[in-house]
Amino acid sequence: MEHLEDSILNLGVDGTRTAINFLRALRDMLDGASAKAVNVTVKWDGAPAVFAGKDPSDGKFFVAKKGIFNKNPKVYKTNDDIDADTKGDLNAKLKLALAELPKLGIEGVVQGDFLYDKADLKMVDFDGEPHVTFHPNTIVYAVPAASKLGKEILGSKIGVVWHTTYRGSSFEEMSASFGEEIASNLKSTKSVWSVDAVYKDVSGTATFTKKESAEVTKLLSAAGKKFNTIKAPTLNGIAKNEDTLIKIKTFVNSKVRAGERIRDPKRFAKDLIQYIDDYYEKQAAGRKTEKGKAGQRAKKDATLEYFKRTPESQIVAVFELYNLLIDAKHLIIRKLDKAKRIGTFLKTADGYEVTEQEGFVAIDHTGKNSVKLVDRLEFSNANFSDKYIKGWEK
Repeated sequence: MEHLEDSILNLGVDGTRTAINFLRALRDMLDGASAKAVNVTVKWDGAPAVFAGKDPSDGKFFVAKKGIFNKNPKVYKTNDDIDADTKGDLNAKLKLALAELPKLGIEGVVQGDFLYDKADLKMVDFDGEPHVTFHPNTIVYAVPAASKLGKEILGSKIGVVWHTTYRGSSFEEMSASFGEEIASNLKSTKSVWSVDAVYKDVSGTATFTKKESAEVTKLLSAAGKKFNTIKAPTLNGIAKNEDTLIKIKTFVNSKVRAGERIRDPKRFAKDLIQYIDDYYEKQAAGRKTEKGKAGQRAKKDATLEYFKRTPESQIVAVFELYNLLIDAKHLIIRKLDKAKRIGTFLKTADGYEVTEQEGFVAIDHTGKNSVKLVDRLEFSNANFSDKYIKGWEK
């Protein structure tokens, strides 16, 4: 699943139009004027991924990792199956899933993320109040222990968030559908805290004020005007050469990891070209033969061809548009995050820092097309930073 703003790079004109339409639909939803053209799910920072349901070939219940969609699907129907393929914490979690998830009455196949088992739950005081916490990956989730939700979590054996439904007569033929309610249609059992990723504003706080709505609208209007100044070959040309697309996205991601955003699109474009040139020159220097060196320089020329035939002003405009979409996305993320029921923190050696949800997923009316809405400078940077202690680190 791709970041919303990367639709510009991946799909050119069509991707840009789709990204703008997603943001417009989300604005309308937060205005209370949505015609339900878009659904939203919350990105939970769970691990590992877990699949569960009934094998279409024999009707037997199974749990699985992502190997479910291998040429020879790898699913676990007994503890012996799990022992033969896994060990350690993953082994223990899959056995718990195999023991507990059949109680939910799952029909078909669903996918989710493991949030915790009993051993993962820890008590931490926040502002003098005991909270039950679980820390599956980067984000620490915290719920007041004395609350109804806290008691449900403390009384359970495992916690899982569901986000995807699969349908088909065999694993090979299954198609995914996002944004459906899953947990709310399952049987209830105290041993499993099962939750949908589907976004719900149960607090009533995630609604734009007139000022906030006007701010998003202003950004989207600017994005539309900028879009109209960019020629189709400029947008479509990036994805036509796979190496060009990969190098641009790699350079963008390097800035994200460094905690930097594109503040000067003109400077960014120049640095991007230099990065590609340096990359292939380094590759060429590592080759022993002249033929090998020439091959790398030929790749460099092919990768940079887009920049040679595209006016600098057009390339700069692409990244100005990229920034406008990010700015609108961030305003929407901030508002969506207001509705969360569970506290989210990052753990450091000195304590905890408040953070937002990992992000959200916007899904169109077909349930097939989706994009990620993530504050990459916050969550993605935290994900790679040594400052923050991850759930698997002791």
